[in-house]
Amino acid sequence: MKKKKIPMRRCIVSNEMKPKKEMIRIVRTPEGALEIDPSGKKNGRGAYVSLEPLLVEKAKKNKLLERQFEVEVSEEFYQELYEYVDHQKARSQINGSV
Repeated sequence: MKKKKIPMRRCIVSNEMKPKKEMIRIVRTPEGALEIDPSGKKNGRGAYVSLEPLLVEKAKKNKLLERQFEVEVSEEFYQELYEYVDHQKARSQINGSV
């Protein structure tokens, strides 16, 4: 039986290659707004961040999202991203997938 290919993506903060399901996609919509994309299918320019709250803090400190997407990123977006990543990491630990 043929093995199923696991899609890999690179984290913009840590530069690690990880399975797509272990990361969160952030997308800049055609209108220029940044959004968290849980489905991974929204239109726009996307980048991936690992499900690690410390990496979100590092991205904020080094303004990585601003450089990646060439837009201003609000404090509220970073807070929303941090809470989302923290929640998803806790969920994955409960489910035993990570």
